[in-house]
Amino acid sequence: MIEVVGLTKRYGDVTVVDDVSFTVARGEVLGFLGPNGAGKTTTMRMLTGYLPATSGTVTIAGHDVMTDPLNARRQIGYLPEGVPLYTEMTVSGYLDHMARLRNLPNRPEAIERAMELVHLAYRAHDRIGKLSKGQRQRVGLAQALLHNPDVLILDEPTVGLDPRQIIEVRELIRELGATRTVILSTHILPEVSMLCNRVVIIKKGTVAAVDTPAGLTARLQGAERIELQTATSPVDVTRFYSIPGITNATEQTPGHVLVETDSSREVRPDIAKLAVDAQWDLLEMRKITLSLEAIFLELTTQEEPVELVAESADDAEKPTESVPTEQERA
Repeated sequence: MIEVVGLTKRYGDVTVVDDVSFTVARGEVLGFLGPNGAGKTTTMRMLTGYLPATSGTVTIAGHDVMTDPLNARRQIGYLPEGVPLYTEMTVSGYLDHMARLRNLPNRPEAIERAMELVHLAYRAHDRIGKLSKGQRQRVGLAQALLHNPDVLILDEPTVGLDPRQIIEVRELIRELGATRTVILSTHILPEVSMLCNRVVIIKKGTVAAVDTPAGLTARLQGAERIELQTATSPVDVTRFYSIPGITNATEQTPGHVLVETDSSREVRPDIAKLAVDAQWDLLEMRKITLSLEAIFLELTTQEEPVELVAESADDAEKPTESVPTEQERA
């Protein structure tokens, strides 16, 4: 559905997005994750054709964004960060204005459908200036949906919202993602875990990783770690080495044991049997996995990108003072 190849953006001698390549399948929700100032907005604007790339290509449903922009944009609904709204207009008036600018046929039907999709029809005749921030974000989503696009590109859709509004907008994105391809740019980790099938983590304009959240955990985890808590102390940790696959075992504190394995086999049944044979009072046994937060920090704070790329990803570090900032380029 979406194919990005070698996407690069330079300002003078400074590269802010560097040789980005990734794909998004039809019906997939892709999380585009990076620190603030990483260049996520620059990439979103290149994907939608609002900002020309220095090099590389973006293809949406077979249409090149640069050489066939009209047909490409017909496939895209774009919600920029801080979507500009005319607060003196009513919701329906604003959507009608946007529909006219796009020369959409059957404007009343398109407006009604978009308002229904974002659950805002009951505020159709209210001034936008009277709406909450969450409702204004829904208006922004409605304008992105006016032409019933197959692809939604959402740039930081929950920034500035209160907790209740964040929950409402996330639920709306989940509903919309059930029937559309979605790219969700964010620096908020829980959004990726809750909404996305796959995640792109970017660092300094290059791809750090592309995978499912679970896949990232498995690939970065390496050795599997198992934590035990027993009522027995001290624990004779040398007995763990009789189990194939266990590479290390240490008693961290009395009765608290950390076991490391080479991940070649499931060892927990053998550990449970060992505890029975050794007459240890086993209180708890659990596998330790890296959280998405830990993975994000691991990948974005290393000096060199980690080679975990399945299909690639994007973005760049905040530019220097000689380069326009994200806000200045808005």
